[in-house]
Amino acid sequence: MKKTLLTLVAAAALHTASAQNSAVTNAVLFQRQGTLDKARTEIDKAITNEKTSGKAKTWYTRGEIYDAMVSSPIYSKGLTAGEGTTTAFQSYQKAIELDGKDGEFGKQAVQKLDGLYGLALNAGVESYNGKNYDEAIKSYKMAQQIRPQDTTALLYAAYAAEAKQDFSTAKEMYGKLQTNNYKSPQMYTRLLQMARQDKNDAEAMKVLQQALQAYPTNKGFMLEELNMYISAGRGKEALDKIDRAIAADPTNSNLYAVKGSILDQDKQPAKALEAYKKAVEVDPNNFDANFNLGVYNYNKAADLYTKASKMSLAEYNKSGKKYEADGKKFFQESIPYFEKALQAQPDDRATIASLQKAYLRVGRAADSERMSAKMK
Repeated sequence: MKKTLLTLVAAAALHTASAQNSAVTNAVLFQRQGTLDKARTEIDKAITNEKTSGKAKTWYTRGEIYDAMVSSPIYSKGLTAGEGTTTAFQSYQKAIELDGKDGEFGKQAVQKLDGLYGLALNAGVESYNGKNYDEAIKSYKMAQQIRPQDTTALLYAAYAAEAKQDFSTAKEMYGKLQTNNYKSPQMYTRLLQMARQDKNDAEAMKVLQQALQAYPTNKGFMLEELNMYISAGRGKEALDKIDRAIAADPTNSNLYAVKGSILDQDKQPAKALEAYKKAVEVDPNNFDANFNLGVYNYNKAADLYTKASKMSLAEYNKSGKKYEADGKKFFQESIPYFEKALQAQPDDRATIASLQKAYLRVGRAADSERMSAKMK
């Protein structure tokens, strides 16, 4: 009797183990047949069973099934946004955790994870386009976990965070980008804008220092820093800084243009004119310097005409016409600079508008009309 009893117990144990493993087996069979919905049902049973939930094969198989569902035009419809990629990712990670990177299923899971990167990134883009920014950020973070040295997913996550006005997360993503040695003027510009939104001058200055370290001759960043010095009543320091930069790089036309802008803001037009002229001497195509030289001459002309218009009749008869003649010369002198600026930036509306007025003032009606047409 004892022997019979033991045999029965053993048979029962074998049957139980078989039943416990059957869910994984069935999932694999359904997966091979292409009925992924049934495969999903079976594998989801297996991960809740204490006998199969601790096996790397269970989790690897689950990852494969959800991975395949994401790529299927039929079965992907049964998944919520990001669900398939997230589940596959978590399943492959669990397989590696249980089996190690060198185990039979762990090794395969590592390879599958790398292939999952594109799916995670695409899931993020899809969620972003649907304005589901939280899901987009989750997908991008997942992609970044798969390839830690990749910067694309971090950058996209920063964009998604900004889109939902989650500036804390955006800063975190930009911070990770910097840790990965990623640099771009756009990134520093966005960080600077966020610092200003927070009215954090110290943070803004810190970002500018980082930006200038990465892009020491970037005209925009130089102007931003120098404007901050001027706003803080530190105009002399700003000029000293730009003069030191010019001494170190005397052939950099942008530095002279920046110096001219500072002097303009500091109400030193004669010195600003000198700096702008030096800028175009170094680089005849410098847009800012040419435009500002055009503005300088245009404003001189306008001032003379304004003075003539305010004269009494006796004063006008005595010197008014000379004022207007001198003014016309300044209008004429402004035109080559505006034309050069327009060559550098053909669609700049401020330059087009300035040229239109200057042409009209010197009697070049056809050219003035041509500029008017460009404005439409």
